[in-house]
Amino acid sequence: MLRFCYNNGKGNISPSNLLLARCAAEYMEMNESVKNVCNLMDQTEKSLQGISYWSWSEILIALKQCRNLVVEDSCVMLEKCLDAIVGRLVLASEASPCPSTCSNDSSGIRFSCDSKSTESIKTSFTRSAWWFEDLLFLTPQMVVMLVKSMLSSKLDHHVMSKFLLYYQKVKFANASTDEKCKIIEMVIDMHYELDQSSVSFKTLFGILRVTLCLNISKNCRNKLENMIGSQLDQVTLDNLLVPSPYGINYLYDVNLVLRFLKAFLRQGNGAVVAPIRMRKVANLIDLYIAEIAPDPCLRTSKFLALATALPDSARDSCDELYHAMDMYLEVHTQLSQDERIKICCGLNYEKLSPQACLHLSKNTKFPSKSAVQALISQQSKLKSLLNATTPISTPYNDSLCGSSGSAQKGKKEKSSEQVVLYAGNFDIPPDNEKLKAHLQGMQCRVMELEKICRKMQTQMAKMTKSKASSHSYGKSLPKLCS
Repeated sequence: MLRFCYNNGKGNISPSNLLLARCAAEYMEMNESVKNVCNLMDQTEKSLQGISYWSWSEILIALKQCRNLVVEDSCVMLEKCLDAIVGRLVLASEASPCPSTCSNDSSGIRFSCDSKSTESIKTSFTRSAWWFEDLLFLTPQMVVMLVKSMLSSKLDHHVMSKFLLYYQKVKFANASTDEKCKIIEMVIDMHYELDQSSVSFKTLFGILRVTLCLNISKNCRNKLENMIGSQLDQVTLDNLLVPSPYGINYLYDVNLVLRFLKAFLRQGNGAVVAPIRMRKVANLIDLYIAEIAPDPCLRTSKFLALATALPDSARDSCDELYHAMDMYLEVHTQLSQDERIKICCGLNYEKLSPQACLHLSKNTKFPSKSAVQALISQQSKLKSLLNATTPISTPYNDSLCGSSGSAQKGKKEKSSEQVVLYAGNFDIPPDNEKLKAHLQGMQCRVMELEKICRKMQTQMAKMTKSKASSHSYGKSLPKLCS
């Protein structure tokens, strides 16, 4: 400023002193021209307009000046410098990532790599990430402005994600706990702004592991959990096995998985989740429930919340869920009968296989109600199957079934009556040998019905095929005669 005043309004304004000169001119109100001499404010503005001709190194120097000064005037320069950086990156992505020269000449558009040679950059990063090292001096607030400028310029979202993760990793080396919280919150907020298809669940779980030891804001944590929940169908079991926070007795963080499930179910503004994605998540959750079932500290309410979190349509079979419940009841022997019944409420007996039902009928850890309901559901399925596969008004009924059909009908009616009879004995203790014998006999009859049903289906298929072939032969016979 003194040189400007005592040298007839002439001074050497460069990227290294432009911000300082701008602040001085603003503070001293040097915005009026005197004796045809351009004022200092106008000169700094004119120099700033030529930023498109600066070299990469000169833009970085100006950015460092913005970082060191916290004044309102630095915001204008900061935005223009960041826009210039993004403009160079856009051009670099269209041409070459980094030139082979590091010229200090400020004429034209070039991309200086400063002290880093091109070869070292290429060996350290991918060709699209040559600039990561140069921008590590930015503060978290400046990175936010940079990423938003990149978003408006439609830069590659994968590259932005890589930069954010690299920035977080390097900055964490010498950062305090509060600084780490600010950095990771910035990384989460910026990832939330990116296209979610460009952010893998592995990246998100990597960020989650970093946040486990940090007290980040609830808003940022919700954003991270929502991003993970939206990709829950791609997650593996190992990803979900997150240790419980300090002070909780559970082995794994069950509440975290429940929040993932809520985020998965409410994604897309309430849109219906595709059935194939729902089934993948159901299989994953069944594996997770089986993994946490042996935990002696896991409360019944948490176990049941996981078992009933997904709609019934998400599971084609409940066998895995049944085995998980079996393990849970085996470990938690102190549960009352009411608590055992509550756990079994999360089980759809109609989706149990005959083998699972047979195991359940002999399983003394489950309430007697469960065994009876499982057998009733199996018999109901067999009845509907028999009704669907045995035509009533076909001429083949008598020849196919014969006397065995009426016998089997009698058996079905008899077993139905027995099931109804036993369904009223819910208060019988599970160790009652008489009940166990009845249930085993009932299961044997169910298995017999299954075998007969399969045999009838095979015979019906053969009859249908034979009838179709005879019909086609009858059509062709008049042609032969003529």
